[in-house]
Amino acid sequence: MSLQRFILYFVLYTVMLAGIALAMPLIFPTVKLLTNKFWLVFGFLGGITFIAYIVAFLGIKRNPETGILAIMGSIAIKMLFSMAFVLIYSLNHKGKDVVFVLNFFSLYLLFTFFEIYCLLRNLRHQNK
Repeated sequence: MSLQRFILYFVLYTVMLAGIALAMPLIFPTVKLLTNKFWLVFGFLGGITFIAYIVAFLGIKRNPETGILAIMGSIAIKMLFSMAFVLIYSLNHKGKDVVFVLNFFSLYLLFTFFEIYCLLRNLRHQNK
């Protein structure tokens, strides 16, 4: 998968997730499904996923034999930055915020699944 194609798919995927997030309070108006800082979390995870993919993509293109190290490194960096984000958020917002936890981990998993899917498509083309 080329970088331009990934950017196109990533923008479409991000817009789709944002549309779902915008529709959820309209569909379920009595339930608090989104945290107050949802768009901050959404932007952070979207940005860090984009950066992690670019790092892994460049690592694969630079040296395909050690491309797996670039993939693992980008995923580790994404996880560390995400843990730092959660730590900073939890220090600034006292109390139990289950909605934040559910929002954060659902977005983290959705963006990570998309990133890994795109990276595996790159590796599949190398094996042919």
